[in-house]
Amino acid sequence: MSIRNIPISLPALGEEELLAVQEPLRTGWLTQGPKVAEFETAFACYHNVKHAIAVSSCTTGLHLALVSLGIGPGDEVIVPAFTWISTANVVLYCGATPVFVDVDRRSFNIDPTKIADKLTGRTKAVIAVHLFGLCSDVDAIREVIPSHVKIIEDAACAVGSRYKDKYAGGLAEIAAFSFHPRKIITTGEGGMITTNNDELADVIRQLRNHGAAISEEERHNGPKPYILPDFNLLGFNYRMTDMQGAVGLEQLNKLNGFIKERTSWAAWYSEQLEDVEWLTPPQVVTTSRHVWQAFVTYIDSTKAPVSRNEIMEALQFRGISTRPGTHSVPLQNYYKCKFGYKEEDYPIARDCEANTMTLPLHNCMTDSDYMYVVNSLKNIV
Repeated sequence: MSIRNIPISLPALGEEELLAVQEPLRTGWLTQGPKVAEFETAFACYHNVKHAIAVSSCTTGLHLALVSLGIGPGDEVIVPAFTWISTANVVLYCGATPVFVDVDRRSFNIDPTKIADKLTGRTKAVIAVHLFGLCSDVDAIREVIPSHVKIIEDAACAVGSRYKDKYAGGLAEIAAFSFHPRKIITTGEGGMITTNNDELADVIRQLRNHGAAISEEERHNGPKPYILPDFNLLGFNYRMTDMQGAVGLEQLNKLNGFIKERTSWAAWYSEQLEDVEWLTPPQVVTTSRHVWQAFVTYIDSTKAPVSRNEIMEALQFRGISTRPGTHSVPLQNYYKCKFGYKEEDYPIARDCEANTMTLPLHNCMTDSDYMYVVNSLKNIV
């Protein structure tokens, strides 16, 4: 086998994005403006929600979600223990306390059966992460929490995914998506908040723009140039640029094709790796639409010929990039030092961090790339 270079992920960008970004460059409207508004409208329409509000990242989107719900000091927010660190960080940004719940090893999402034990009188929300493109079991979560506890979707990986008959972004009170280059569609950095709540949407639009009561578009395009916005809220500068909005529109137009291709190759991976007894492919839930932001496998360390890390090193030597799925957040140094978490506190999250391996799956891979990955994995020893 000839050695090649297969990255873990690559954004699928083309001539359409290159042409689209020229318009805001020509007009000089570079910050949030008409292209962002178009992107928001198209995104809301695709995900069948009333409001889509573009922001600078999914992290800032989650932060605004918590702020808009009034979450602050003294409050607790339930967070899955196996996730990207910003899911927990945003809770601390608000002065609230993240309360971790272990995950299900097959779905990698929060285990609803373990939530009840973590509920207290201070619990104000649950952040349901749709990890790697598979929606959390939102109905099961809702069954075990009091009616006043809100659900926030961390849909960073889940653009275009569905849970039963609904799209991610419309499953709960509020949601946040990511357009980082490792996601299915990208704007470089960038994110989107979705909600069906008119009041929340109005507050979030103000919060992302320093708390201004009127938008930049209203100020600049209106007949009264002397108007300055009033600031009724303590806000942030979490806006998306129009250059990003232009790219996002073109990427959104390609989303269905991206998902179709990823779904096909994910099924092929699972079929080809069926006889690798020490490797478990990702879970497929027939009632949901997995969009395969990442293809995350689980390695049985008792059956594998060598350790997970040695397998990853061997694949890297062959030019195949892999990564662990994500982090056990309670075991990160900051959280261990601040809260005193121990190895045994969240055993499933700990094992998922130690034993998951993400294989390359993206819209810039060729047929021979996929075959090379599988052949390399089967001949790892």
